[in-house]
Amino acid sequence: MTRIRDFGIIPGIMPTGRRNAITDVPGLRVGHATIRAGAVNTGVTAIIPQPGNLFQDKLTAAVDVINGFGKSAGLVQVAELGSLETPILLTNTFAVGTCSNALIRHSLSQNPEIGRTTSTVNPVVCECNDGVLSDIQAMAVTEADALRAIEAAGEEVAEGSVGAGTGMVAFGFKGGIGTASRRIVLQDRDHVLGALVLANFGRAGDLVLPDGRRPDPRLPPEAEKGSIIVVLATDLPVDQRQLTRICRRAGAGIARTGAFYGHGSGDIVLGFTTRNRIAHRPTSEVSLIERMSDNRIDDAFRAACEATEEAILNATCAAIAVTGPDAATRPLLSDWLRRSR
Repeated sequence: MTRIRDFGIIPGIMPTGRRNAITDVPGLRVGHATIRAGAVNTGVTAIIPQPGNLFQDKLTAAVDVINGFGKSAGLVQVAELGSLETPILLTNTFAVGTCSNALIRHSLSQNPEIGRTTSTVNPVVCECNDGVLSDIQAMAVTEADALRAIEAAGEEVAEGSVGAGTGMVAFGFKGGIGTASRRIVLQDRDHVLGALVLANFGRAGDLVLPDGRRPDPRLPPEAEKGSIIVVLATDLPVDQRQLTRICRRAGAGIARTGAFYGHGSGDIVLGFTTRNRIAHRPTSEVSLIERMSDNRIDDAFRAACEATEEAILNATCAAIAVTGPDAATRPLLSDWLRRSR
């Protein structure tokens, strides 16, 4: 798997985590289910924030919608309540309902009381439109595929043309799944902020590398459309307000790559921390939380920016070629970088 640093390009100045991946956050896992059959190039990517029962032991979470041209599920409740109670699934636009059903069934298997003796569950699914390189009308993703992605989750993250990223396009190049992380020291303790992106955005010819070069995919320019989903994860002690502010800084990382959030682009950031858990059945009327000082939050802001930028570049560098409907394909950024050395 090829990443941007393999070409001697180092985005940002902060130190990375051990894997330089979102799974540097302890306990977090990522899995994929990839579907490639004829003109269908699609799939599901699952982010499992923590082991155990997320419905009973929720995570503090936040959302920032940069441009809302998207069809995601569950974000309204996350924004309102500041909690995440299911794994996160990424997929194509027409599979949001299917993946939502899969998450509901997954939660019911752990919590049979959902919808009967306790509240319903809020499945979180985000999407991008892979219709350029996949027959999206085939409605190929099944609930079994979503559950397969959850079951496949591990600490090593495959990038590029896998899972939800199989048919995605970024800046005229083949896009997909990418990840990166940054380390932050707080009170002499190492913390991590990691990003995972589903990159399917950007106008051909607009990509800007950290060294200033502008790779040319040799495609006719067209309106910016598509989407990018950014998932930020951290073990920093932050509250929902701080998380929302951190999510907003992922937009700086997207902009560094050359995007301007066009009318037809859905640019959404979802963040969570593995600290400050929220019990489904609290035992006290008052809950205590840990919260880092705002005087130190600039480190988290920079980490969100840098990790997002690098995750986008990793997505495009790791991508492999796919052929979609009517023999549609897109060039590889890795090929351009090899030629331009």
